[in-house]
Amino acid sequence: QVQLVESGGGLVQAGGSLRLSCAASGRTFSSYSMGWFRQAPGKEREFVAAISRSGGSIYYADSVKGRFAISRDNAKNTLYLQMSSLKPEDTAVYYCAARGPLGVVATARSEYNYWGQGTQVTVSS
Repeated sequence: QVQLVESGGGLVQAGGSLRLSCAASGRTFSSYSMGWFRQAPGKEREFVAAISRSGGSIYYADSVKGRFAISRDNAKNTLYLQMSSLKPEDTAVYYCAARGPLGVVATARSEYNYWGQGTQVTVSS
């Protein structure tokens, strides 16, 4: 089992940057494929980015490709999401999620079995 805690959200102006972190408990973080999802008010939770256990495979939603970068540090049990050129439509609660153990990287919300509590990101115009 793994527990996830996100941090790094906040209020930023359009065009700005933020880096989200997701700290995972336990000693088996490297056994989990990881993902970032977001949910805006009144909308479904949607996929943002995903990374394989080793970090060798990465996927992005088209809406964030070229602006966001997902990464992980298995030695620090931490997942990151570097967000740049932020837009008002990026405003949402951002969640990190884990699939596994030994889960293959995936983009579907239903494939993830552990979730953090979320961190709010607000982009002002």
